[in-house]
Amino acid sequence: MSSLILADRPGRMENAAATGFKMTVTGASALVAVALSGVGVFLIVSSAPAFTAHADQLPLAAPTLWALAGPLVFGSIWSSTLALAIALPLGVGVGLYITWYAPRRLAGLLAAMIDTLAAIPSVVYGLWGLMCLAPVMSGVYDWAARWLGWFPLFAGTASSTGRTIGTGALVLAIMILPIIAALCREVFQRAPAAGVEAALGLGATRWEMIRLAVLPWAGSGIVSAGLLGLGRALGETMAIAMVVSPAPFFVGWSVITSANPNTVAAFIAQFFPEAHQVEVAALIGLGLIMFGITLLVNAVGRRLADGRQGQR
Repeated sequence: MSSLILADRPGRMENAAATGFKMTVTGASALVAVALSGVGVFLIVSSAPAFTAHADQLPLAAPTLWALAGPLVFGSIWSSTLALAIALPLGVGVGLYITWYAPRRLAGLLAAMIDTLAAIPSVVYGLWGLMCLAPVMSGVYDWAARWLGWFPLFAGTASSTGRTIGTGALVLAIMILPIIAALCREVFQRAPAAGVEAALGLGATRWEMIRLAVLPWAGSGIVSAGLLGLGRALGETMAIAMVVSPAPFFVGWSVITSANPNTVAAFIAQFFPEAHQVEVAALIGLGLIMFGITLLVNAVGRRLADGRQGQR
């Protein structure tokens, strides 16, 4: 009888450990949901006065909070989209090179350099973009205005300082590149060995193997990496505030002119120290709008990632 009790004791201990682990992860998930809900409630309550405020109470004497938010939301989405369009192909290419092409020692060195880029503070990127990149890009913008001015992205008079939304997007692209490249590298390393070996065994070249066996499998991971990079770009503050020379209530597609749209995060950082009463509520309302946009982007991205994963 005692031997049966001793034999059953390990099973009970495993069940207790499993129950404890389940309770821990459930509590952690609930804590995340509570924190997210708390942030949403705080933003809604604190920003409520701004939605009915008069023009003389809002920043820049905007007619309504929505009139103030429209150009800023456009600037946030436009600069982040440009940055993602630059960084995502580069990040996928860097991840593929480190995983499948680079020698082992070089791959380790490149991976360490990518991780180091991710740790650099945004203010350092902003200083570099303002003092080094912008002067160089002013010459590029002059050339683009002269020869590519017929295209909407390069229309208008080129900025003499280089402090444009295009330069800001380049800085954002460099900032989110380490995140995208590191995640893509991890995804590519976990590609099913059976599919890779089967493609190579049938005589496929390395590129054919990547195109047929790796990229289709890694589609959801690439989408997730792009979404994380997009989220970082949408919320970036200092780099955009230091590099871009914004114009109030401006909406435009050109990336080379001196008139540029501002972003929500940069606008909040620039005006918050001098804001008071309803102006503070208006800035919090801008944060609420971006909070909702971020949730929407993440939801759409999760749906896309789940859909691609279900097709595998």
